[in-house]
Amino acid sequence: MGLRWLWRHRVSALLLVLALLLLLTLLATHSLQTNRTYELRPTADRRNQRRAPEKHTSTITPNTHQPPKHTTTARAERQRAHPPLVFLKTHRTGSSTVQNILFRLGEREGATFAFPSHTYQFNYPDRFRAAFVDELPEGSSQFNLLCSHMRLDLREVRKVMPQNTVFITLLRDPIKTFESVFGYYTSITPAFFSAHRAAANQGKSALSVFLDSPETFWDPKEPGNGLAKNPMSFDLGLNNQKWNGSWPEDLAQLEEAFHLVMIAEHFDESLILLGALLGLEHPDVAYLRLNARAGNCVTELDENMREKVRSWNMLDTLLYDFFEQVFWEKAAQFGLERLKTEVARLRASTMKMQQKCVSRAEVPPGELEDLLRPWQTETATIVGYEVRGNLSLQDQGFCVRMMLPELQYHSHLYFKQYGRDMRAAPAD
Repeated sequence: MGLRWLWRHRVSALLLVLALLLLLTLLATHSLQTNRTYELRPTADRRNQRRAPEKHTSTITPNTHQPPKHTTTARAERQRAHPPLVFLKTHRTGSSTVQNILFRLGEREGATFAFPSHTYQFNYPDRFRAAFVDELPEGSSQFNLLCSHMRLDLREVRKVMPQNTVFITLLRDPIKTFESVFGYYTSITPAFFSAHRAAANQGKSALSVFLDSPETFWDPKEPGNGLAKNPMSFDLGLNNQKWNGSWPEDLAQLEEAFHLVMIAEHFDESLILLGALLGLEHPDVAYLRLNARAGNCVTELDENMREKVRSWNMLDTLLYDFFEQVFWEKAAQFGLERLKTEVARLRASTMKMQQKCVSRAEVPPGELEDLLRPWQTETATIVGYEVRGNLSLQDQGFCVRMMLPELQYHSHLYFKQYGRDMRAAPAD
């Protein structure tokens, strides 16, 4: 039958086991609840693209942001030899933090970014197409980094990126992911906003009202509801509405395509494996947690709500459980004791960078200057950082980039690459 058939069969078997375990868990926890039947219909692909609040600003300190005592000629040569990279940026998983690491790495190395031809996303939530990418800038022979939001289509991505491209992404516990997606996109996602309006008369949280009867609010034909069910599966280009016969094959293709699927609950371990994959050192992957909500914007979930989230996002649960197992297989290959040692060193390096750069953390947006103010939604407060004063020009440039929000950094790099501001999304 061949090794390839056996490998795919392993995926199907593991998925079946995970599905059965999940089903038994749900049946046990819901044994006293009324059974519901959900109507699953094909979803529309389109959602209104998020508007950017600001144009490019040129107030970022020039590119003198090397980490102190960290640069040699030999090291620079190694960095330029890094393979091209695609990072599938999933929603509300910690992906803005990883993107910032890659933005800093790419800027330092003079990488050519594959940017959207309009705004900050590749026409999300449409499936990615090569035509969504801006032109190759003059003097560049290929794209080196693609890490803007998209809904994955592997075939189309491969038309843009070189053959030796490394693929990575990040997944998070589906319960935490969905709570965060709901809170962040309540005013943007039609299904969530309908629940938000209904909750105004019930004295309950919008998330609780939605979970009581999600099928009441969720219309899969409504543009914009892609993230309202199994959002990680949706980002990965999978069928996010219901299990079907193509899921094992689709998941096998993803396992084959992605060199590393990071796990948010093991973020530092993930960065160590990423560093090993790309030949990076600890200061390269030191980070600040970006695009985080203020604590009072996070909805606390009791066990009943957690089970409802898990039930509504069963495919994301299967996806996460599968790739968490794959992650630990890769960790075992790296060496668990070695991984523990490297994580401790990374945390020490990260702490050193944070102490050097951060004057205040979790700063409300109203107290931040425009350059460092994250984009805000109507229903979530996104906090940021205040940079320390009295830094050298070099250290200031490095520190600002560590805490630079996605839209500002994206806009800066685009202007630096093309010498012009990003284009607005075309009117419908």
